[in-house]
Amino acid sequence: MEPVNESELDWTEYEHGKAAFKRKQLGEAAGGDRLGCSLYELPAGRRSWPYHYHTANEEAIYVLSGRGTVKLGGETQPLREGDYVALPADESGGHRVINDSDAPLQYLVVSTMNEPDVSVYPESNKLGVFAGAPPGSRDERSIHGYYTIDDDVDYWDGE
Repeated sequence: MEPVNESELDWTEYEHGKAAFKRKQLGEAAGGDRLGCSLYELPAGRRSWPYHYHTANEEAIYVLSGRGTVKLGGETQPLREGDYVALPADESGGHRVINDSDAPLQYLVVSTMNEPDVSVYPESNKLGVFAGAPPGSRDERSIHGYYTIDDDVDYWDGE
C-alpha cells in the first residue's frame, strides 16, 4: 500500500434540500478494507446526511477546521476545530452535522466497515438495510433498501 494524498482525489458532491456537502473517500482510495475514512466539507448554512445511527458500525467525527453543531441523541452540541465525537453502533450514536456558521466546516468521519448493517433514521421513521457491502462502500450489494419502520409483517405472512 502507498500513501494517498487527499489533494489528488476528486470531491463527490451531494445535494438534497438543505443537505449539501462534498466528500473524499480516503479509506477506499488507500485500499482500506475494514476501516473507512472520509473527508467532508460542509458549506455554510448546510447539513450532512439525515439524522441516523448504525446498528453494526461505529463511527467517529474529527473536526479539522471551521465551526458548526452536531445533533447527538436528540441534543445539539457545538463543534469546533480539534473536536472528536465518538458515535457508538446503537441509538446513542445518532448524529447529524450542521454548519450554522458563515464559513466552510471540514471534518473526517472514520467508520468500521461491517456488513450487514441496518441504519435507523428516527426523524423520518425509516431504516436502511445493507448486505454484501457496508454503508459508505461503492461495492455491489446483495441487498440494499430503505423501508418505513412501521412496515412490520408477521414471520409467516405469505407462506
